[in-house]
Amino acid sequence: MLQFNHVTKRYDNGKPAVSNLNLKIEKGEFVCFIGPSGCGKTTTMKMVNRLINISEGSILVDGKSIKKQDPVELRRSIGYVIQQIGLMPHMTIKENIVLVGTLLKWSKEKKDKRARELLKLVDLPEEYLEKYPHELSGGQQQRIGVLRALAANPPLILMDEPFGALDPITRDSLQEEFKKLQKELHKTILFVTHDMDEALKLADRVVIMREGEVVQADTPDQILRNPANEFVEEFLGKDRLIQGRPDVTTVGQIMEGFPVTVQTGTTLKSAIYTMRNRHVDSLLVVDPGNVLKGVIDIEAINLNYKKANLVEEIMEKEIFSVTQDSLLRDTVHKILRRGAKYVPVVDEQQRLTGIVTRATLANIVYDTIWGDGMELDEMATAVE
Repeated sequence: MLQFNHVTKRYDNGKPAVSNLNLKIEKGEFVCFIGPSGCGKTTTMKMVNRLINISEGSILVDGKSIKKQDPVELRRSIGYVIQQIGLMPHMTIKENIVLVGTLLKWSKEKKDKRARELLKLVDLPEEYLEKYPHELSGGQQQRIGVLRALAANPPLILMDEPFGALDPITRDSLQEEFKKLQKELHKTILFVTHDMDEALKLADRVVIMREGEVVQADTPDQILRNPANEFVEEFLGKDRLIQGRPDVTTVGQIMEGFPVTVQTGTTLKSAIYTMRNRHVDSLLVVDPGNVLKGVIDIEAINLNYKKANLVEEIMEKEIFSVTQDSLLRDTVHKILRRGAKYVPVVDEQQRLTGIVTRATLANIVYDTIWGDGMELDEMATAVE
């Protein structure tokens, strides 16, 4: 899909910003470039759509050299998302989404249809199409920036720190959303970030650069298990859980399989009975197909007992969840950031498959620091 052959970029001072880069990115692969400031990651991305010209070597997209393609046509065939979003303030959301389609002279019907199709992908209502960028939140604007990059259905999308300016919780949400979207649409993504957690969470492969050269290009799991050298170790940070417990990397390995639930249609009285019997102060609410719909706690019931009858009338619908293949360290950060007591685990259809609790995570941390307790026993014996 995308191939770098001995690619070098030199600026006027003669020093290479990127030096002899050789890399092949497969169709449908999500590759994150990361490294210290000035390492060449953004320069590498901008050479792909010829915003920066190559000094030596070649870049091939679907087997065709980018040097032999018209720069304007090349850019229209490649999606591009940046941190600043760059929505046109005088255009409606619909006009922003189909901007490339307008340049390609699509019919009004085709543009309208495509805008509606794309908006459904990020669960925004159709009335947003007639709004203007200033009427949307930062997270919503960034969603529109992603949709604009998808409008002409490009096989390749370049993303330059697209979520960097967002608050942590909005950023978490968009990362989850975009990863799911990428799996559904099977796009090839080249993604630049300065955030190692983001790279490890999103990427099929992570490319770590230093002074214009690739230091290591591998799967997140392999990079965490087998860093190429001391620079990669330091760049990763030695506080990552996988170093203490290399056998535990994902949520699926430590989740509990039977969270306490009630179905939609359950009365508040029945929910209280379940809480009492199971010794919990909150319940996950699922539909008959076990799809996660929300959460209800004893405080909400107490406040609304005389006003409502069924759990779905007062449940919290905006509930943070993860999938079984979510990275454990990323999930720990989210639980701590949100002050959550637990996180539901769902599959791609949002069906509930398990739960991760703070207690479970605490055990992992204890094992990371103290092992299985044998060391403490040995220490006690030695003291005696």
